[in-house]
Amino acid sequence: MKPIGVGVIGASPAGGWAALAHVPALQALPEFESLAVGRDNITLDDGTAVEVTSPDQIAVTAALRSGFDHFYPIAGDPAGPCLEGWTTLTALAQATTRLRLGTLVTGVHYRHPAVLANMAAALDIISGGRLELGIGAGWNELESGAYGIELGTVKERMDRFEEATEVLIGLLSQETTNFDGDFYRLKEARNEPKGPQRPHPPICMGGSGEKRTLRIVAKYADHWNFVIGTPGEFAHKRDVLWSHCTDLGRNPAEITLSAHVWVNPEHDHQKVLAEVAGFAEEGLDLAILYLPPPLDPSALEPLATAIADSGLHVAAEAAS
Repeated sequence: MKPIGVGVIGASPAGGWAALAHVPALQALPEFESLAVGRDNITLDDGTAVEVTSPDQIAVTAALRSGFDHFYPIAGDPAGPCLEGWTTLTALAQATTRLRLGTLVTGVHYRHPAVLANMAAALDIISGGRLELGIGAGWNELESGAYGIELGTVKERMDRFEEATEVLIGLLSQETTNFDGDFYRLKEARNEPKGPQRPHPPICMGGSGEKRTLRIVAKYADHWNFVIGTPGEFAHKRDVLWSHCTDLGRNPAEITLSAHVWVNPEHDHQKVLAEVAGFAEEGLDLAILYLPPPLDPSALEPLATAIADSGLHVAAEAAS
């Protein structure tokens, strides 16, 4: 079985990122803080008392369990608190030095892709080249309707998603961009300065739709995120993705494969790592572990030790 990267999302605001810096087993893992994906938007867990009074606490807030691309919490009370993700990630960039930053994922209908491209370039510069650009077609009808943001039919969402991806790539990599689509039109559009990651920050796409989503992933993405399912289901979707890569002349090895794995409430690390190993056997590159609330830094030491002892982790050079 090949080595696999292991990322951890979830930390208590009690001690801030400074507390995490003193977890020995985490520091022993070379990939610690090499990839932790924030969310758009960031949802504060109702059961956790959070007072955002310092950059460290804002940083940890960005690591809390949250929705995919939302302004309302998608679990629990939709009237609950929810910080805007990109603003929070900017604070997180200033509070950390090695953490790779990104949303998992941003619905492109929330922001015009030209605006999003400028935001992405700015955050890539502010973070010193640590941005992962996570994007998706969008799906949440509740908040879209509440804000009067048009979501559209599934076909319209996918068409818009592909157009937005082309606009983003153009503005992040070219001196000027011209685009004439059904949803977006640009004429000699500029985006300066661009970030240090060239030709653009890595693009992460989440979703498993076999006809459109995975084909768009095969065409444009650097990273595909399998949102939920078993290792067997992941393997099937991976094969579909690879088939699209073959059709498009894309080397599938260029695409990082990741999946969500939930840490159970009992913190049975061996069970979790057995699930990760199952994904690894199917070719997974990165397992993203989610810690259950209430979140406490004390949960990280035994988890990090279990990861280190498992032999699943890889060196930072391979994971980044």
